[in-house]
Amino acid sequence: MSASVLVRPMLTEVHRLVVKIGSALLVEDGHLRADWLEGLAQDVADLRLGGMDVILVSSGSIALGRGLLGLGTGALTLEQSQAAAAVGQISLAQAYAAALVPHGITAAQVLVTLEDTADRRRYLNARATLATLLGLGALPIVNENDTVATDEIRYGDNDRLAAQIAALTGADGCVLLSDVDGFYSGNPKSDPEARRFEVIDAITPEIEAMAGDAGSGLSKGGMKTKVMAARTATQAGCALAIADGRVMRPLSALAAGANSTWFLPQTDPQSARKHWIAAMKPKGRIVVDAGAARALGQGKSLLPAGITAVDGRFGRGEPVTIAGSDGALGIGLSRYTSDEARLIAGHHSDDIEGLLGYAGRAVVIHRDDMVL
Repeated sequence: MSASVLVRPMLTEVHRLVVKIGSALLVEDGHLRADWLEGLAQDVADLRLGGMDVILVSSGSIALGRGLLGLGTGALTLEQSQAAAAVGQISLAQAYAAALVPHGITAAQVLVTLEDTADRRRYLNARATLATLLGLGALPIVNENDTVATDEIRYGDNDRLAAQIAALTGADGCVLLSDVDGFYSGNPKSDPEARRFEVIDAITPEIEAMAGDAGSGLSKGGMKTKVMAARTATQAGCALAIADGRVMRPLSALAAGANSTWFLPQTDPQSARKHWIAAMKPKGRIVVDAGAARALGQGKSLLPAGITAVDGRFGRGEPVTIAGSDGALGIGLSRYTSDEARLIAGHHSDDIEGLLGYAGRAVVIHRDDMVL
């Protein structure tokens, strides 16, 4: 690694950005830092005016809820944490909505668990929901659904959740706002010789060994979790920055060159997703007519009208071979089960609800979910 010759990414060049906000930045002594949140809202509004998609992954519901419930600062049981989250989520969502209204931005709360991204069907549903929200101009604010998640189905920290959301949405930038201003060779609080890296081009065993567990009392994510998040993000084609969020306008400061560490992507988001899909083993086959084959070759999604046959058994979100009269064309993730696909094959998208008895997706395989 030769960080001195690497070029750090520019925040303003990112097309889709995921920003993780730590509890210690947003909540202090059980109370919301409203002035800090207003500054963040201004930063988000400025980035969106430049044409950037922004998604927030926000901690803070438990920290805020425990203050409202008077639970003190000691360790909480799982039940107490879930109760605090139930109270805090409402207040947190209201706070974000109020901070964004002056900028004409509609806030959307999205609560997820580990199962939602580990299960392929839920993964596709979450991806479609977030894409629709962004398309409608809303600002998704994602948090782990702590009111229902158990230890077995938790991410456990929002650093890794942010990286997973970045991968899920095809983001090319992810910023972890925290109480540190980057990745250091040692703990800067105890090691005067510790140096901060400007850019890291690969997460080597040496880098992993440098990661400590320094974190605040409210934050669950130490430096090890941030490195794990960086690995997830960079393998998905997303640059990831660790930056100091304690300043009042943290994203503006980062854009202006404030101290940070950038982990460079190993590919681009589209290529990473295509490789992931291409490596899957098909569970069935969908045969298309000549018109649909031409449309797919032009970058279109697969509509039910172009399907002539469905072979095998598969579920929603599972990989299938896409075939034409001359053989296999590629592979894609079906938004319908094999039984549903057989029912709607050859029909117009407007007929789906009448055929299935419920509203469905307009396409059987979206162009973002296929490799030809």
